[in-house]
Amino acid sequence: MVEAHVLGGRKARQAGFFPVVVAAIALMTTASLAQEPAASAPDTNAAAIAQTQRVAVFPFELVDSSLEGSMMGVNADETKRLAMMAPAMRKNFETLDGFEVMDSSAADEKVANVHLESCGNCGVTFARDLGADVVVLGTVQKVSNLILNINAYVYDVASGEQIARGSADIRSNTDKSWQKGLEYLFENVLKTQIETRS
Repeated sequence: MVEAHVLGGRKARQAGFFPVVVAAIALMTTASLAQEPAASAPDTNAAAIAQTQRVAVFPFELVDSSLEGSMMGVNADETKRLAMMAPAMRKNFETLDGFEVMDSSAADEKVANVHLESCGNCGVTFARDLGADVVVLGTVQKVSNLILNINAYVYDVASGEQIARGSADIRSNTDKSWQKGLEYLFENVLKTQIETRS
């Protein structure tokens, strides 16, 4: 009976000692973790900036194969409409995540002295000189006052690869038809190709 009592007392003392040891270890672990520097959160802003592509949109060109064009020469209304195309396309690209439209006016003189649609890759070269990642080239082809189409081509500047292209047919030669044609071209053709690629 005495032995049993002694063993019981020994077990009781051991049982009382065990929680103390566990508590001490827990306190030491907590102190150690507290001394470790907290992991820094990822800089999402820096990542977003690193992934942003700079876009140069050059002035659109008129390709006039109409009888009117050959007989009457430059049409002031068409010249005005043509000048609206690149600014409108820039606004469209500003709505896309991951793209930043840049000022491409430094290349205006070079662009004015060539036909971008037939000069090989000179448009890509001009964009590379500007520090752009992506370049957009465009034309408006006039067959007649009732048959026109708006064309746009998007290139990766580093590789020269064409990453998007499209055409929109319009059936009248007015400010509204040109605007609607460009809007359709971007929203339903170019935007889909660019977002799919991304």
